[in-house]
Amino acid sequence: MGSFTDDPCSDARKFLLLWGCLSVLAVASLGSRTRHFKWQVEYLYWSPDGVENVVMGINGQFPGPTIRAKVGDIVAVDLTNKLQTEGVVIHWHGIRQFGTPWADGTASISQCVINPGENFVYRFKVDKAGTFFYHGHYGMQRSAGLYGSLIVDVAEGKREPFHYDGEFSLLLSDWWHKDVHQQEVDLTSKPFRWIGEPQTLLINGRGQYNCSLAARSGNSSLSTPCTLKGSEQYAPQILHVRPNKTYRLRVASTTALASLNLAIGNHSMIVVEADGNYLQPFSTTDMDIYSGETYSVLFTTNQDPSKNYWISASVRGREPKTPQALTILNYSPTSASKFPPSPPPVSPRWDDYDHSKSFTNKVLALMGSPKPPSHYHRRISLLNTQNTINGYTRWAINNVSLSLPTSPYLGTIKFGLNNAFDHKNPPDNFSSLYEITKPPVNSNSTYGNGVYMLDFNTTIDVILQNANALKANVSEIHPWHLHGHDFWVLGYGEGKFSTKDEAKFNLKNPPLRNTAVIFPYGWTALRFVANNPGAWAFHCHIEPHLHMGMGVIFAEGVHHVGRIPNEALACGLTGKMLMNSNHN
Repeated sequence: MGSFTDDPCSDARKFLLLWGCLSVLAVASLGSRTRHFKWQVEYLYWSPDGVENVVMGINGQFPGPTIRAKVGDIVAVDLTNKLQTEGVVIHWHGIRQFGTPWADGTASISQCVINPGENFVYRFKVDKAGTFFYHGHYGMQRSAGLYGSLIVDVAEGKREPFHYDGEFSLLLSDWWHKDVHQQEVDLTSKPFRWIGEPQTLLINGRGQYNCSLAARSGNSSLSTPCTLKGSEQYAPQILHVRPNKTYRLRVASTTALASLNLAIGNHSMIVVEADGNYLQPFSTTDMDIYSGETYSVLFTTNQDPSKNYWISASVRGREPKTPQALTILNYSPTSASKFPPSPPPVSPRWDDYDHSKSFTNKVLALMGSPKPPSHYHRRISLLNTQNTINGYTRWAINNVSLSLPTSPYLGTIKFGLNNAFDHKNPPDNFSSLYEITKPPVNSNSTYGNGVYMLDFNTTIDVILQNANALKANVSEIHPWHLHGHDFWVLGYGEGKFSTKDEAKFNLKNPPLRNTAVIFPYGWTALRFVANNPGAWAFHCHIEPHLHMGMGVIFAEGVHHVGRIPNEALACGLTGKMLMNSNHN
């Protein structure tokens, strides 16, 4: 705890590549170690919100075990699939997997699924400190509860750029009572059946359905108080603090659908980290957090120590039909069973996007952080639209709805298996005539599984462009997550992006992130260096949206990838290739 060439971009890219390599070498000599974990993934009966259901757990736990390591450590997770009828993979969200792209944990992209009864060893280096998490990345297994926290501390002898006396972690998620497989069928039915809003919001896997903790003190619209007798699985995890101390609160959102607003009653928060990157500190009384994002905030226990205080998480960006999640900040020596006398924090109105944008625009890189190259080599503009294909409702990017192949891209690209996926280049742009404020004139789309092949070590700009959905006057929030990289968020804007908007780009102190939001009817500009050999997913982190096709695949420098473990490729065309090579 603690605290070159004529190309103007070339020097910056070389510096970043060299800096990353030197960092890895440096931490390797500072007492790094291999941290071994042996996991079994299985379905469990559990009561996340007081209603018994089936969850996907690890080693009999929900959420899964927390991984804690230090910069430079090797994490080795020996995972056995104890599910009876389905495969599984786990993605290590925010870990860039330099040199180990097959460990990224994306089915049909970086590896084959781990079949029932089989095991797979994820082995990778954690190369920077920060707040991360892991989750299932096959079907909608994240919605089934396959997730947990992953925290990377600074290397031995290093210090954080801020001080704190203790820390807590909050893993935020949403929960449905409807079985996840039924949800998958709903989303792929004709006619389309929406899964509906979640029944409960969970904090560290715990929530309360159809009752309110605040009702005991008369401070809730839900008049039914929660009965917590025999509630070891769903009783809130209370945060115990001492007066006049500073605490670090690590917050990660692995929600399947909900965008959230987090607040601590009567306390302000200083935001200091996002997605494993240090920020220029700023103060806020509440914070929006979208699926796939992580933050660290500092708060000081400077309030009346004879009282306790609410910590709340509320739905944003969708008309809230799910009650806010609550837990308690308990001041010592006050009893933890004493409910706060004040009502829980009131969330900003769900569609107050000005409030959301105000917070997002304050997220800036700490002085001394790496800056982006000043120019790009290739710009890819990605239009998010809701479409139909043969009567099925889908999401599409530049009118292509992602449908993953049976063989992992990483292996098929490396070994030149040309029939494994569509080799027609996906479009880098969309029609300038497209009207983003109206439903599509022609809603028809197509399935596709082509790849954006990026020249290795070049600078890529991505413009994420939001638009109207199939229904008039509807444009949703989409948090986009990039695997294998961090990117600089150069800016956000309203309406349709044009080259004139480049003047608004922040090249001075843009934040480095791995997840960024696009607001309704707006655009978000990202820049990254394609310096990590592999095949990487880039997709909306809302689980139903990815399941319905909202994603693309980037590949770069795959010929630089070393030997891929056979067990990562033992399916589809790569599996047949391995069998033939063994017979020969």
